[in-house]
Amino acid sequence: MNTTTALFYVFSAVLLGASFGVITARSTVHAALYLVLAFFSAACVWMLLKAEFLAIALVLVYVGAVMVLFLFVVMMLDINTDSLRHNFWRHFPLAGLVGALIALEMTLVLRGGFDLSVAKSLPAADLKLGNTKLLGIEVYTGYLYPLQLAAVLLLVAIIAAIALTLRERKDSRHLNPSQQVRAKKADRVRLVKMAAVVEPPPAPPAAPEKT
Repeated sequence: MNTTTALFYVFSAVLLGASFGVITARSTVHAALYLVLAFFSAACVWMLLKAEFLAIALVLVYVGAVMVLFLFVVMMLDINTDSLRHNFWRHFPLAGLVGALIALEMTLVLRGGFDLSVAKSLPAADLKLGNTKLLGIEVYTGYLYPLQLAAVLLLVAIIAAIALTLRERKDSRHLNPSQQVRAKKADRVRLVKMAAVVEPPPAPPAAPEKT
């Protein structure tokens, strides 16, 4: 067993343990931290498989953005997870069946990707380019229209999120961006000239002494 194989087993064991911790942790924050560890372990496995682009994208996108945002939201909302675990074991058989079907479908779809004869059939010039450049060429040539369709769907999702956020609500302060842009300094600030030295008021006359 060489070093690469040993590291693969180590990272895979950490990945499986972190994944099991995500679904068994009682604290939502702990589950999010376990998921971050799982993402890091999966990125390390992809690095061993010479998929550098996927590993870096997983760390930057999911760990650096999505999981950090999710962790902050969970910590700020402080959701009571006891009510969410109600009747968990009642729905566990159906959830296990759905998970097994999903795993079976993924196995049927992805088993062709483990065929090493496809990689051996590539020209030597393409193998020298690196998988990151080959992935970019393939995405922006053979899969250009699906990429544009995914970009349009993400744009629609962004616009929908902004529209839902900017709607007027009674329980939150609503800001009008057009009024903020039209604001002028003269409407917000009034400068008043005052003398540098102000004379103190005269002292009141002393009261007469009573005899």
